[in-house]
Amino acid sequence: MSSKGQHVVPRGNGWAVQRSGAERASGIFTTQQEAIERAREIARRNGAELYIHGTDGRIRERSSFGKEPLPTKG
Repeated sequence: MSSKGQHVVPRGNGWAVQRSGAERASGIFTTQQEAIERAREIARRNGAELYIHGTDGRIRERSSFGKEPLPTKG
């Protein structure tokens, strides 16, 4: 898991955006969609992974905004 990865996780009655390994959230949102939009912005800016968790806390979706590996010469 990337140290810069952004997670959208359930938090109380809302949703939190939290960096991998961080204890505190960078933001708390009313809806999951708001949290996803913010986490996606951060992940794009940092070239990081985005992990979207469901209400049960399990990862349900993942996106990568890092550089793609170069194709191999064949």
